[in-house]
Amino acid sequence: MSTASSLPSGLIASKSAASHRAYVTLVTNADYAMGATALARSILLSGTKADIAVLHTGGVDAAALKPLSDLGCRLIETELLDTSEAFNERHARGKLHANAPFTKGRKPAFHSPLDNFCKLRLWQLTDYESCVFIDADALVLRNIDKLFDYPEFSAAPNVYETLKDFHRLNSGVFTARPSAETFTAMLKVLDRPDAFWRRTDQTFLETFFPDWHGLPVFMNMLQYVWFNLPDLWDWKQIGVLHYQYEKPWEEGHPRAAELKPLIDLWHAYLEGTSIPDISSLPNPSGSHAE
Repeated sequence: MSTASSLPSGLIASKSAASHRAYVTLVTNADYAMGATALARSILLSGTKADIAVLHTGGVDAAALKPLSDLGCRLIETELLDTSEAFNERHARGKLHANAPFTKGRKPAFHSPLDNFCKLRLWQLTDYESCVFIDADALVLRNIDKLFDYPEFSAAPNVYETLKDFHRLNSGVFTARPSAETFTAMLKVLDRPDAFWRRTDQTFLETFFPDWHGLPVFMNMLQYVWFNLPDLWDWKQIGVLHYQYEKPWEEGHPRAAELKPLIDLWHAYLEGTSIPDISSLPNPSGSHAE
């Protein structure tokens, strides 16, 4: 396929693309590097032939990235987007969370809202024809290669508390077609004067792609469904499990007891041992899924 040097200026790849398709994730610190390691192992176990491309910023050292390299991932070094000082100030962690507080769950201290916009770098990966982005705090539980054939822009709904939220997307999983033209157009919209993206990349993508296509909810099953909407949970159908809000590697987080089966599953993928047969796992208490 293409050479590592064929990427745009500012992106440095560890090796050339080996496929015309790639699962892409974003790593901005050591915590998410650990998350991406579990994710990458889960993708490999799905039997895909697509690349696993990891966008990573300067906040991640070589030791944290080594497990990803050992798994054969294509590491692509990048930087935060070149956004204006005013934009950065509006979207700094303290100010953003004051203006748009999280009321349903808790984001960990290592979460930096400005990092989220680096997802848009995916559209610079023009040595791929089709990409599926997956957040680093997720697991792939079965082969989902069919998503590469879904149109741009496809995403699953942001459903984890009520079915009324089917009209909102969650940007933890989406399909895209890399394009320099699309990336340039995105930056023009992103950093308009006084632009404020309440939920960072999620709000931006929903605005930039107003006619987004809906993926099945099982392609981005949010962990809070486990206790909020147990009847919606069905291990036999889940393609991607997304640990939104509290992360499975956090010690003793506020939801740890409720989410223990999901946390245990994540650790099995991280360690690569004792990974259960997903289809045999029991659904949450109160669920009637067969």
